[in-house]
Amino acid sequence: MIRALLLSTLVAGALSCGVPTYPPQLSRVVGGEDARPNSWPWQVSLQYSSSGQWRHTCGGSLIQQNWVLTAAHCISSSRTYRVVVGRQSLSTAESGSLTVAVSKSVIHEKWNSNQLAQGNDIALLKLASSVPLTDKIQLGCLPPAGTILPNNYVCYVTGWGRLQTNGALPDILQQGELLVVDYATCSQPSWWGSTVKTNMICAGGDGVTSSCNGDSGGPLNCQADNGQWQVHGIVSFGSSLGCNYYRKPSVFTRVSNYNDWINSVRTGQ
Repeated sequence: MIRALLLSTLVAGALSCGVPTYPPQLSRVVGGEDARPNSWPWQVSLQYSSSGQWRHTCGGSLIQQNWVLTAAHCISSSRTYRVVVGRQSLSTAESGSLTVAVSKSVIHEKWNSNQLAQGNDIALLKLASSVPLTDKIQLGCLPPAGTILPNNYVCYVTGWGRLQTNGALPDILQQGELLVVDYATCSQPSWWGSTVKTNMICAGGDGVTSSCNGDSGGPLNCQADNGQWQVHGIVSFGSSLGCNYYRKPSVFTRVSNYNDWINSVRTGQ
């Protein structure tokens, strides 16, 4: 019995990220659905202060107790930010949820807001204090450097973004199944063409489910063979034709292209 307990502790320690206490309930609901509470415990809401109120603007992923991964296009130097962790409903002060100020934002040096198609839409936010890990607040895993997901690999996008073009912003965290579209397909002229680069991931494009406004910066969650969830993508952009447009999949920053950058920022080198 002791040996079994020790083994389970070792496994939990080895998988110190990407293994939720409350596993997500995965289904193929068209257009997305409410997530099971706290089943994506690295998901954060990035909020900014406006006229004395805090407003949700983007998603993000807690990858270290004091670092959040998000999209560069979410960050404006003129705004004051905070992150909310451990939350299901944005309008409810839930027990176990925490709010932490952002003390520093680091945007990728090659990000250019006028050249979205060049990629590098990635930023790290340092939190003013480290958050404790609980059953509701856990770390997301980075994928191994250089990992390329195969065509039709099943992933889930999560966030508080609109579920359809011009739709209402949901209060409850949403999840939607998206299938990866490989670069060879996504870069075809009838898809995204040369707009998509190899430092991006395409997912979706079925004309039904997509990431939408307000999901920016949030994770594309994909499960590895060992059951661990990894943050393979950061929501970057979609089609101006609409959110759920056929052959215009959601486009994500490919996290596995930036492991070295992420680690150098986190270690201050």
